[in-house]
Amino acid sequence: MLTLSFTARDVARTRFAVSPLWEVVASIRALNRPDVHTAHRPWAERVRPRLAGVEWSLLAALVPDRRIPGFIAPPPATPVPDLAVELAGLRATPPEDVRAGVDRLPPSPALAALRDDPAAGLDRLCGQVQDYFDAAIAPFWPRVRALLEGDVLRRARLLAEGGVDRLLNDIDPAVRFADDALSVAHRAEPAALRLRGRGLLLVPSVFVWPRVFTLVAQPWQPTLRYPPRGVATLWEPAPRAVPRGLAGVLGTSRARILSALDTPTSTTDLAAGTGLTAGAVSQHLTALRGAGLVTGHRVGRLVLYTRTEVAEALVTRSG
Repeated sequence: MLTLSFTARDVARTRFAVSPLWEVVASIRALNRPDVHTAHRPWAERVRPRLAGVEWSLLAALVPDRRIPGFIAPPPATPVPDLAVELAGLRATPPEDVRAGVDRLPPSPALAALRDDPAAGLDRLCGQVQDYFDAAIAPFWPRVRALLEGDVLRRARLLAEGGVDRLLNDIDPAVRFADDALSVAHRAEPAALRLRGRGLLLVPSVFVWPRVFTLVAQPWQPTLRYPPRGVATLWEPAPRAVPRGLAGVLGTSRARILSALDTPTSTTDLAAGTGLTAGAVSQHLTALRGAGLVTGHRVGRLVLYTRTEVAEALVTRSG
C-alpha cells in the first residue's frame, strides 16, 4: 500500500495530462502479457504482424514486468503533449539519470550500450519509440486519445459536482482518498509519502489496464496512471441494446446514439459504433442538444458529446 498525504497546496496543484509516450511503454506489457491484459488481446493480435519488421529491442529491454525506469516516460509538463514533444524531453535526460535507471534492470547488451553512451543511446531509443508508435499505436491513436480526453472531461465534471473527494474516490477500486491522504493498493512495497506542495498528476492510460501505476521518485511530480472508463469496449465495441421505451419516444437512431454515450464520444466514433453515417449522427446530435439531452465539449481538435443528467435518467430508467 502506498499512501500519499495531501496539503491544501497539493490539492490546488493536482492536474491531469495525457501521454502518448507512456501509452507506448505500457502497451509493451500488454503485448508481453496477454494473459493479464486480456482486454487488449484484439489490439495485440492486430499489431504483432506490423511490428515484425520494426527494430525495438532497446525499448523492449527498458520495459520489464516490474520497475520501469522513470526516465523512459517522465510525467508530461503539458496536458496533451504530442509524441514529438515528449521525445524531445526524453533526449534531454541527464546521463546520470539514464545510468541510475539502467542499473536497476536485468543486464543486456542493448542496455550496456545505453549506459556507456547515454546520448547516442537515447537518440536510438527515441527512434525506436517513434517507429513502434507508428506501427502499433498511431493507427488507433485518434480513438485512444478521444477516450483519454473524454475521461478527463468526465472527471472534471465529477470535481465540479462533488469536489476532490468525489474525483479521487472515483479513479479506481485500488485508490481511496480519506483524511487528506490517498491510498493506492498495488504491488509496490508499503510506503508513505508527503507530497509537500508538489501536487499529484493524474494520467488516464488505456494500456495500464487492469492496474494502476505510480511514479513517486524524484525529480518528477508524483504521478498516478489509471485506466479510464470504457477500456473494455475500446477495441471490439459491442452494440448496446436500444431500450424500447426510449426508442418509442425518440426514434431508434436517436435512442441508439444516446445509449452509446456511456463515455464522452466524438461524432466519428458514434457513427462507427451505431452504424449511422457521420452526417446522420451530426443531425441527430443537433436535435438532442436542442432538447437538452446532449452537451458537446471541445477537447483539442475534437468535440466530445456527453449525456445530460436528464438523458442519464432516461437511459437508466429505460434500460
